[in-house]
Amino acid sequence: MARNKFDVDEVLETPFDIRHLKRSLVYAAKYKKRIALSLLLSALGSVIGLLTPLIVQNAIDNYMIPADQTAAVSPDDRVKYIILSGAAVLVCIIVSVIFAKIRSVMMTKVGQDIVYDIRRDLFEHMQRLSFEYYDSRPHGKILTRIINYINAISDLMTNGLVNFILEIMNLLFITVFMFFVNWQLALITMAGLPVYAFIMLMIKNGQRKAWQQVNNKSSNLNAYLHESIVGVKISQMFTREEENAEINDKLARKYKKSWMRAVSFSNLVWPSTDVVSIIVRAAIFAVGLLGMGGTVSFGTIIAMTDYSARFWQPLMNLSNLMNTFINAVANLERIFEMMDEPVTVDDLPGAEEMPEIRGDVHFKDVTFAYEPGINILEHLSFDVKAGESVALVGPTGAGKTTIVNLISRFYNLSGGEVDIDESDISKVTLKSLRSQMGIMLQDSFIFSGTIRDNIAYGKLDATDDEIRSACKIVGIDSYIMSLPQGYHTEVNERGAGLSQGQKQLIAFARTIVSDPKILVLDEATSSIDAKTERYLQNGLNHLLQGRTSFIIAHRLSTIRSCDRIMYVSNKGITEAGTHDELMAKKGDYYKLYTAQSV
Repeated sequence: MARNKFDVDEVLETPFDIRHLKRSLVYAAKYKKRIALSLLLSALGSVIGLLTPLIVQNAIDNYMIPADQTAAVSPDDRVKYIILSGAAVLVCIIVSVIFAKIRSVMMTKVGQDIVYDIRRDLFEHMQRLSFEYYDSRPHGKILTRIINYINAISDLMTNGLVNFILEIMNLLFITVFMFFVNWQLALITMAGLPVYAFIMLMIKNGQRKAWQQVNNKSSNLNAYLHESIVGVKISQMFTREEENAEINDKLARKYKKSWMRAVSFSNLVWPSTDVVSIIVRAAIFAVGLLGMGGTVSFGTIIAMTDYSARFWQPLMNLSNLMNTFINAVANLERIFEMMDEPVTVDDLPGAEEMPEIRGDVHFKDVTFAYEPGINILEHLSFDVKAGESVALVGPTGAGKTTIVNLISRFYNLSGGEVDIDESDISKVTLKSLRSQMGIMLQDSFIFSGTIRDNIAYGKLDATDDEIRSACKIVGIDSYIMSLPQGYHTEVNERGAGLSQGQKQLIAFARTIVSDPKILVLDEATSSIDAKTERYLQNGLNHLLQGRTSFIIAHRLSTIRSCDRIMYVSNKGITEAGTHDELMAKKGDYYKLYTAQSV
């Protein structure tokens, strides 16, 4: 069962965990040389930029309002030095901007490389997760993690980490320059820090919880949108447009409300910083002009107010970066949670390659449950010989599809063992096992791309002759060749524009091209008309020769020729035999067959 629906939040709020940021630094470490160079350029640009208040102070005190009125500086020299000071300020600004630009370009590339690495690792891990993971979650919420959450941390990875270090360096540089110019006025600036820290602590916790709620509501909305797109035909068939619009509106309003609440917290940061900064600069003017008995020059006061403004700017930037970190950590929690999701169906340590399959299948006292305590199969044992065709019949939900899924090891057993030939399938590699299996499902999924790409999906090196031969066997070749581009005709996701029967035949050809040693047909002919099925059956009879095959079909007329028919019910197999043998028994199979014949 699904862990939650589109209108249920994924997780409860969790405490801030710095480990998520540390874990993201593992990705950054791969690019440490470029990051170090970027920091060096930033530090140089910062120091050069901090020289400008000293240049201004010198120009004011020595040339514009000299403290020593008797200084022998001619008017022409004053003008010359003032012009040179202005030029020096301009050069400092230009150099610092150039360094900042270079650093920005470098870190943008580094950040996108890091995001690419995270996205790649997450997708590769997602490909290995078992069916159980996808069975228990709305797919829209999975998409939200892979797309939205990774996009949301892009800014953190692009500039956030370096900017955080840079702003701390700026604070240190500015503090040194302030104490160098006038330590008394520097202490006035520092006196605002406790007030600022108290305000930030008051905001932080509520802010993070608010952004967690934004993520939850965004995930819910995306999950419903995904479900609505996939089921749009059903919605229109049952005229559910108005009801669905109301549900979407309700989810969108919840998202809007959570977003506005989170933004209200974030918007408290910069006004708080600005107010503290203004008060501190006013105090510098008051103390410098009135409280220090005229011992401080006007140039010093101007320089200190400039440094004070610069001092609070990194703090404001750090506060904004903290917003980014808080938001990013909420996203990183979900991303790393998915990365940490255990791959429950995986190669065991020391797993060996599956030898070429002959086709003997053995179920030995197999017990299986999708949910703990609710067994679908219990103590199931049977043997199938190589080349034998076996039909699985029985009521819906009895476990027919479960049996064939266990042969391919899509799920782990709760108990017992499944062997193919002499190999326990839990002790061989999944790739070597599944590459020799051919599975044809009732829901024939068609990928976006050409028809040829879809048929060669499981065997990329398939030749044109192999592909056409498979299509001729299933009776779809003539239809494909009638299309304007033939096998190179583009089809959309899920095969839009193809009939259900055509999609099923293409999927059939895809299975045949893979040349499986064991063939599984799960309601594979359910969407094919009787005429096409008769044509297809001739090809299948040829295909099934020498292959072990498991066939699930509700139309019992299609499986009469199977070597053995097994009736699945009551968590096991209640009857097994040929069609004639089971009809003679007049048991469960007889009742099912005669009920269809009426």
